Amino acid sequence: MKRSFLLFILTIPFCLSAQEIEKADALVSPKISEVEITVGGVDADVSGHNNRSIQFAIDAVELTGGTVRLNPGMYEINAPVRLKSNVDLVGSGKETVLKRGKGVQTKYLVDADYGELKLTVENADGFAIGMKVQVTDNENSGCWNVSTAYITDISDKVIYIDKGLIRDYRSDQNGLVSNASSVIEVIDAENASISNLMINGNRDDNFFADGCNSAGVLIFKSKMITVDHVQIKDFNGEGISWQITENVTIKNCEISGSGNTGLHPGTGSPFSVIENNDVHHNDRDGLFICWRVYQSKVAANNFHHNGRFGVCTGHKDTDVLFENNHIYSNKSDGVNLRGERESNAPHRNTFTRNTIENNGTEGGGYGFSINAPARNLVLRENVFKNSSGTQKAAIYVYKAGLEPELENNQFDKHELGKVVFEKK
Repeated sequence: MKRSFLLFILTIPFCLSAQEIEKADALVSPKISEVEITVGGVDADVSGHNNRSIQFAIDAVELTGGTVRLNPGMYEINAPVRLKSNVDLVGSGKETVLKRGKGVQTKYLVDADYGELKLTVENADGFAIGMKVQVTDNENSGCWNVSTAYITDISDKVIYIDKGLIRDYRSDQNGLVSNASSVIEVIDAENASISNLMINGNRDDNFFADGCNSAGVLIFKSKMITVDHVQIKDFNGEGISWQITENVTIKNCEISGSGNTGLHPGTGSPFSVIENNDVHHNDRDGLFICWRVYQSKVAANNFHHNGRFGVCTGHKDTDVLFENNHIYSNKSDGVNLRGERESNAPHRNTFTRNTIENNGTEGGGYGFSINAPARNLVLRENVFKNSSGTQKAAIYVYKAGLEPELENNQFDKHELGKVVFEKK
C-alpha cells in the first residue's frame, strides 16, 4: 500500500534522486501523528534545498497529514510552496530561510482573452514549467482583476497555463506576464500551520506581486490556519495576505520591508487573531483590514515606521477588539477608519489600552482618524503620546465620521487638540 501511494506522488514531475524517493516511501504511515518528513541536507529524508523538495515532502503526507520539518539552510523558491490540509510546515528558526528566486517578466504580443489557456509572449526565457505567473494590463492590474495560473508547457514564445484567464487583457495596454508570486500558499486547505522559519522575498530582484493573489504567505479560501514565529522581509508585495478565510491566526511574526502592506486580512475573513507581531518599515500600512473582517482580535502588536497608516480598517469590519497594541512613528495616521457609507461602516469596534504615539512623521497626521459613520466605536484607556509633535491631533473626526465613545484615555498635548472635528 505504501508503494502504490508513493507511485501516486511520483506522478508529480519533481526531480528527486532514487535515494530521496526511497526515504520518503519508507516514511509514509497510516498513523497521522507519526508521519514526519525532514527536508534539507544529506541526512534529511529529502536532501534538496528548493521549493520542489519541500513540495515533494508536503505531497507525500497529503493523504495522512503530518509534519514537514525543514532543516537549517537556504531554500531557493522559484514557485510557491503549496501547503495542504492537516500538514504542519516547521522550520528550524531563522536558520531556515526560504528565499524567492529571481523574477522574470515579459510582454505578451497577442491579446490574452477571458478563458484563454495560453500567452504568446515577446520572450519566454527564464520562465519554466511549474512556475506561477501573474497576468495584467493597465486596466486590470490589481486584486480580482489579476489572473494567476501555473505554467504547464512552453513552446517557443507560447506559454501554456493551467487555468483560464479571468479578464480580457490587451497587449497594447502594457500587457505583462511575470513570475511574481507567493513564497508559501495555503489554498483550499484547513487545519495547517507554518512556523519557525524566515522568508526572504528578495525584493530587488522581483516584480511587484498583487496582494489579493500573492504574498510572502498567501492564505486563500482556507480555515483553521496558523502562522507562528515566521519572519518575512523584503517581499515585493504584501507580507501576509489572507482572503475568504475563517479562523486564521497570525502570531509572533515579524513583517518588514514589504513593497505594499505588512498584514492584509480581507474579502470576508472573520474570526482572525493577530497577536504579538512586529510589523514595521512596510511601504504602505502595517495592518490593512479590508472587507468583512469581523469578530476578530488584534492584540499586543507593534505597528511602526510604516509608509502610510499603522492600522487601517473600514468596509463591514465590525466587532473587532484592538487591545494593548503599540502604534507609533507611522508616516500618516496611527489608526485610520476609512470612508464608508453608514451601512458598510466599521461598527462596534473597541480600542482599549493601546499606545498611539508620534505618528504623522511625513508632514503630519493624526493619532486616530475617523472618516466613517461608525456606530459604537469605543476608545478606552488608550494613551496618545506626542513627544515628536508630529501628531496634529490625537483624534480627528472628519465630516463623514461620528464621535467615538471615550473612556479614561490619556492625552499629550497636540497642536490642534485632543479631539478635533472637521468643519461642516
